[in-house]
Amino acid sequence: MEGFGPEKLIFILLIMVLIFGAKRLPEIGASLGKGIREFKKSVQGVDEQPVQMQPQAFANPVVPQALAPAAPMPPVVPAVPQRIETTQA
Repeated sequence: MEGFGPEKLIFILLIMVLIFGAKRLPEIGASLGKGIREFKKSVQGVDEQPVQMQPQAFANPVVPQALAPAAPMPPVVPAVPQRIETTQA
């Protein structure tokens, strides 16, 4: 089986024109191209605008209070399964 030849590409384009219409195809192509560009940028880790830290975040730092030592935990005793008596008729 061969790859995509010009006949197959024309056939696919014809089907797309029938489904979406000639007016919507440029919009679909533009949005598809924009999505591919954004995906490539996210994979490469390139951002258009660097994230800036808010100066308010460092104005009033929160200092954690000292924690009191916790009381020792009681030992865990496994429960003993109880046998349930059943009566048969």
